[in-house]
Amino acid sequence: MSKNPVSEITNMEDDFAKWYTDVVRKAGLIDYSSVRGCMILKPYGYAIWENIQATLDRMFKDTGHQNVYMPMFIPESLLNKEKEHVAGFAPEVAWVTHGGSEKLTERMCVRPTSETLFCEHYAKEIQSYRDLPKLYNQWCSVVRWEKTTRPFLRNCEFLWQEGHTIHETAEEAREETLRMLDVYADLCEKYLAVPVIQGRKTHKEKFAGAEDTYSIEAMMHNGYGLQSATSHYFGDGFAKAFDITFTGRDNVIRHPYQTSWGMTTRIIGAVIMTHGDNSGLVIPPYIAPHQIAVVPIAHHKEGVTEAAVALHEELRQSFRAIIDLSENSAGWKFAQYEMLGVPIRIEIGPKDIENRQCVAVCRATGEKRVLPLAGITQSLSNLLEEIHQAMYTKALANRQERTFTADNLDKMREYSTENLNLFVKAMWCGSSDCEDKVKDQTGLKSLNIPFDSQNQSGACVCCGAKAENTVLWGRSY
Repeated sequence: MSKNPVSEITNMEDDFAKWYTDVVRKAGLIDYSSVRGCMILKPYGYAIWENIQATLDRMFKDTGHQNVYMPMFIPESLLNKEKEHVAGFAPEVAWVTHGGSEKLTERMCVRPTSETLFCEHYAKEIQSYRDLPKLYNQWCSVVRWEKTTRPFLRNCEFLWQEGHTIHETAEEAREETLRMLDVYADLCEKYLAVPVIQGRKTHKEKFAGAEDTYSIEAMMHNGYGLQSATSHYFGDGFAKAFDITFTGRDNVIRHPYQTSWGMTTRIIGAVIMTHGDNSGLVIPPYIAPHQIAVVPIAHHKEGVTEAAVALHEELRQSFRAIIDLSENSAGWKFAQYEMLGVPIRIEIGPKDIENRQCVAVCRATGEKRVLPLAGITQSLSNLLEEIHQAMYTKALANRQERTFTADNLDKMREYSTENLNLFVKAMWCGSSDCEDKVKDQTGLKSLNIPFDSQNQSGACVCCGAKAENTVLWGRSY
């Protein structure tokens, strides 16, 4: 019989980083490859990504976007066309210098992101305002040569989507930038049960080449923040650098306005660290590879296996349901499905069959419910929604309990010393020097300027000068 994997997980209160690594390994999400910083997504881990991808792709298409695919190689001359952009990525770029045994006349980078490729394409495709907007998205992998890596959270190669749109007016492009941020927030809150804070990045933290960068920030179970997705407004800077023009409605040649937005497989890390516990994963129902696991109890007794199989056949018509007919003990099976974070475990034994019922065990809450077999599909559908809401409420409560407000640097230092992992809301004058000083003295960096905290009036937490924005500060992955 296999060893109970839960016994091999480090307690998260003892060492959260080790707990995280144990969970992603023991639950069979990833394995390490021979290439530094590049992980193998195993079937269970990839299934989670597939469910997130399918949901997000549907949301993109509902908002009028089309999928395209760009090359993975970018000539150095093309990358260099937008100086601020290339400077931002230069330390992380992986370069190809040879093709076969021959040295290339121009080296090529393995895409860290695809703005330059889309710009080259747009310059050929767009002539008139009638060609706008272009609402494109790409699913692919990118490479960024990170110095330190951690599964899902920071890898040299990772999977993502990158949206790239181009518009006739600045107003339209800005609306698109914020619309896609809303899409990401909806995904996190309605499907992943992860509450997020939407806001604008400071100038220091914005994407290289962007005029404005917006983000959704989530708090993990340990109080750290995690940037879960970003959306960028480029203005016409890239269009000018790549000579993208169109004839406007007034017959004047103009430059269009662009956006870019993305979410990566690090969102799986966010799900793990928001909801997981010392028994393993807790996967939100809507993206769980297995929403329900049917476990027959005393399956050696007459009629139990047949009843379990019949129940499974009914459930798999409406849910991602599995059945465990292995010879492992019931206790081992319970621990295994807890480790995998399956939202509902269904137990059915001789007494249940006699009473035409089953027992539903909720992974997120530990609650057990006796459910009649009549109408079981609707009952479980309602229960999955309850589980989602319970997970969201618990994560939101964790964030609220760990979020504080400070009006001076001493108070921020005090909060940071007493509770290393927290969010602090504090006014900021807009100075990069003050932003750096806060980080140096408290260990807390700016995460974003929440939308509900803009255009306020107060004093900078650092220098005391007039401030108009409250910044969300915290430690982050």
